[in-house]
Amino acid sequence: MFLPTSLLLSILTLASTSAPPPQHLLSNPPSFSPEYRIPTVHESAILARRILNLSSIATLSTVFPSTSSIEDDFFTLSHPASDLGGAPIGLMDYYASCSPQTYSPTILAISIATTFRNTRAGSNVTLSLRWHPPATAPPSDDIYTYSPANMPRFSLVGCIEPIPTPEVLSYEVEACFLDRHPDAEAWLPGNKIHQSWWGRLVVKEAYWIGGFGDRAYIGWIPEEEWSAVSEDEVAKARLVGEDGYEKYTGSTEQEVPEL
Repeated sequence: MFLPTSLLLSILTLASTSAPPPQHLLSNPPSFSPEYRIPTVHESAILARRILNLSSIATLSTVFPSTSSIEDDFFTLSHPASDLGGAPIGLMDYYASCSPQTYSPTILAISIATTFRNTRAGSNVTLSLRWHPPATAPPSDDIYTYSPANMPRFSLVGCIEPIPTPEVLSYEVEACFLDRHPDAEAWLPGNKIHQSWWGRLVVKEAYWIGGFGDRAYIGWIPEEEWSAVSEDEVAKARLVGEDGYEKYTGSTEQEVPEL
């Protein structure tokens, strides 16, 4: 897809009123129209990392363990179906992008919560996010501009590992997390209500849907590409509806330059 040069920093091609309706929804076409250039994997990783930085609430999905491996007290708080082994469950949770690994979301794990019971039993985790244009986003006559189907979304696939206490202290992880979630002070490690601990999602791979498949990348982002994105690239990027995002003009004179 050909874009104005400044749109290197943008998440999607924001279709003009003269742009054609999408031809591919959940996959990229086998060959691309000369009117468009599909963003590269690295460009898409930048955009995903910006969403990660701007957001702070996600859906964490895990899988229930087989009943033979469940802790004795696993079902004491509820009465689930008789056999949940292998069934997935997705629940809202807080996260923050904190140093030293801003690409590995920091999570305040509550041991009694279903998500972390499942991870303790061996489940991997996916963290899912989607972009919500801000309320201040400029209006558009194009029905596809802010269509939820055209908004980027992605899932990070990996596992949760504890953050060593010296690292928590050295990088002020608690202050970083509370800056995004002041109410989380009530369940910080050491609280009198529930056992909790600091963890991070170690990203092994990311699956990205940048929007409609004829104008946005859809596919996997490898771990090395995800972690290689710089904070400067993230800071300069702009998403649909953000200040600084320039509307696509349909021009084919300029391509996104090399990163």
